[in-house]
Amino acid sequence: MNAPLPPPEDITRLLADLNAGKEGAEEALMPVLYEELRALARTCMRAERPGHTLQTTALVHEAYLRLGGDKDVAWENRIHFMRVAARTMRRVLIDHARRKRADKKGGTRRREPLDRAVELLEESTFDLVALDSVLTRLSEIDARMGEIVELRFFGGLTIEETAGVLGVSQSTVKHEWTLAKAWLKQQLGP
Repeated sequence: MNAPLPPPEDITRLLADLNAGKEGAEEALMPVLYEELRALARTCMRAERPGHTLQTTALVHEAYLRLGGDKDVAWENRIHFMRVAARTMRRVLIDHARRKRADKKGGTRRREPLDRAVELLEESTFDLVALDSVLTRLSEIDARMGEIVELRFFGGLTIEETAGVLGVSQSTVKHEWTLAKAWLKQQLGP
């Protein structure tokens, strides 16, 4: 069983220590942020189809590498970290989906047994690349609605948490989440 995460205030304090260059801050923060990323990745992967080829651990590691690779980021607080982490995981999933799509279109041709071809046809597929494209369009039309979708769908945040992150009321999030889902459904089709 995983150890409970420290309260958000402690994470914010550790991030401030890291920004200030305090000795040992990175070592103290790494396990905490890793647990945060694992929880976020589990939420992201629940939205994926069963049998997804990217495992939760690989998603965490890739996101962690991307987040850690940008040393110029000054983390404001836990919420800022979670927003960036959700966006990073979205990018990882989209990049993975694009690679898989390129592979399907002959990017890395290889022979597959007929049984595997039948399996692929039977798998339920969700076009993550199409969702990303439509979500990008939504964000251009209404940035907050796009962020609500990103936080709820990719970040796995509740209505209450999303409202807290964005600094708006829960009723605003509920209303815009409903509108965004309807718009996305209309754009993505059946």
